[in-house]
Amino acid sequence: MRTDPDWAEFMDVDWSKATIVYPVKKAAISIRLDNDVITYFKKGGKGYQGRINAVLRHFMQEQLKKDEDKAG
Repeated sequence: MRTDPDWAEFMDVDWSKATIVYPVKKAAISIRLDNDVITYFKKGGKGYQGRINAVLRHFMQEQLKKDEDKAG
């Protein structure tokens, strides 16, 4: 992979905390977000809704960990 130019920007990424994400069924909803939030995610190009979902999922998982720590 080191010689593959498509991987150049990923060579120094710390993958030690990476997790496998399996697709789950999505629900279509209507949500109101601040314009600057939408603009920020749209700057990344196609797939901005998926990126927003990933951020929300990460937040949810961190909150669940905190809840488990409090209970355990």
